[in-house]
Amino acid sequence: MRLILGSKSPRRRELLAGIDIPFKTVLIKADESYPSELQAGEIPIFISQMKARAYTKPLAEDEVLITADTIVWLDGQMLGKPKDDADARRMLRLLSGKTHQVYTAVTFRVSPSSFYKKKDKELHSFVCQSDVTFRQLTDDEISYYVRTYRPLDKAGAYGIQEWIGYIGVTGIQGSYFNVMGFPIQRVYSYLKSIE
Repeated sequence: MRLILGSKSPRRRELLAGIDIPFKTVLIKADESYPSELQAGEIPIFISQMKARAYTKPLAEDEVLITADTIVWLDGQMLGKPKDDADARRMLRLLSGKTHQVYTAVTFRVSPSSFYKKKDKELHSFVCQSDVTFRQLTDDEISYYVRTYRPLDKAGAYGIQEWIGYIGVTGIQGSYFNVMGFPIQRVYSYLKSIE
């Protein structure tokens, strides 16, 4: 099995490398818009599948393409990547003192002639949910984090593995690695199931 990770995320690369299976990384440019009627975990599934379909190079029989997408969901609202520092501070104020959900969807794509197909499908996706609780954050803490860590590439404007997670997160229900953007245990289990 030859794995291709379709992601520019250094966190996803680090987590996939951690299970000691060789892989190569490709950058996939895909439209990340989604139909407005989608809710919660439906959104990252749709986007991760769009990323998988946007990879135009034919896959060999022994190749498996992996794409993923992560969103933060709070009170019926999706928080994606912030547009700028002000938007990042706004998102963190919304998350402060509350519990939100992090959804990461992972899609596996194989060749039409692949021996890794499950149920005759070229695409297989799953979504993982984790609940994260923040204590009440001060404006100074939020400003320091945004200024120092520049979380503009992160859904919900934070990385749990960074300073804000150390000082602000009071609880997690579900996978920690899902909150980082890649539920690696589920990825490993799926890959074992098709080898």
